[in-house]
Amino acid sequence: MGLKFKKNSIAIIIPMYNEEVSASNCVDKVVKELSKIKNFTKLLAINDGSKDKTLEILNQKHKVYKNKVEVISYPKNKGYGHALSTGIKQAIKDGFEYYITMDSDLTNDPKYIHDFINAMSNKVDCVKASRYIDNGKVLNVPLFRRVVSIVGNNLAELFLGLGIKDYTNGFKMVRLSLLKGVKFKENNFSIILEEIYHLKKRGAKFAEIPNTLTVRKNSKSHFRYTPEIFYDYFKYLVLSLFA
Repeated sequence: MGLKFKKNSIAIIIPMYNEEVSASNCVDKVVKELSKIKNFTKLLAINDGSKDKTLEILNQKHKVYKNKVEVISYPKNKGYGHALSTGIKQAIKDGFEYYITMDSDLTNDPKYIHDFINAMSNKVDCVKASRYIDNGKVLNVPLFRRVVSIVGNNLAELFLGLGIKDYTNGFKMVRLSLLKGVKFKENNFSIILEEIYHLKKRGAKFAEIPNTLTVRKNSKSHFRYTPEIFYDYFKYLVLSLFA
């Protein structure tokens, strides 16, 4: 049935690090989708210590779109997790009810923003975009990454048991009231699992929408499979057993 929004509704949070190739197009496309939403929305672009022209581009977009785009920046790169938690804190401070986070390279299509809104309801607290439900797809992603993702998500469901298929996808919509007071610890991509851990502890209800994940075309991903990432992901699976 979708949401019945109050004055403040959705903050779109997009961490960016050295994204001068995609930053301008990303902001333009997101703001275009936000213009189709009747209630108040804003893009929070988090410049995570970029060394290229990302901040310059974001500041230019802020001048063009004014109150539709807010830029938060700090000089030193602190990682995806830190950037995301910074955006979440700001969205809570600004009084938003929900946030959606997506990647700046447009491998997550902004058109799905409307699907998130339609899937959210008073009985749902987190809507995840899923590559692994009906009508979900993965295009041109290397086989190794696909295998690791499928195995990891099956393992996550075994431990977490929340009835969803795509735990590790960072493209999602979350009710911000359930994150008030949460002090995130992870500065890397494992914040995705850390957030689910906290949401489960607070009794969150989950839903999914199908989405198609693509790969970057003109730049390289900042995500790397490392022993630290595997450890951190698995850590929250184990901790969730006691949540």
